[in-house]
Amino acid sequence: MASKVYTGKDVDVAFDLDTCIHAGECVRGLPRVFDTDRKPWILPDEAGADELRDVVARCPSGALEVVEKAGGAEASAPSAVQVQAGSPQGPHIVKGGCTVLAADGTVLKEGAVVALCACGKTGNAPLCDGSHGR
Repeated sequence: MASKVYTGKDVDVAFDLDTCIHAGECVRGLPRVFDTDRKPWILPDEAGADELRDVVARCPSGALEVVEKAGGAEASAPSAVQVQAGSPQGPHIVKGGCTVLAADGTVLKEGAVVALCACGKTGNAPLCDGSHGR
């Protein structure tokens, strides 16, 4: 599944359900923007762009991304790629820009943050889909 884009006045928010691990950082961080009981569940204009960028940056899987409008702030990536090993039940988090390729070379996911499965239960290998929590 491709990312769905939720349009705001200053910035848009893209969400990729296939890579979401349902950690809830977005819902806890900005419940007026991210509300899973509402359709659409993401309303970017319910917070300022800087506040939205801060909360989206906390998304551990990279399933959320702020899409800047023309003339908006540039995203800053860490200076080096970082890999944070997860527990046997949680994902390995890659930060700093990453492209995950399938065996045939097609791009599965690319972004500033990527969560890789560590438990072997994912239905979206090698990406984590939150199966470790079920």
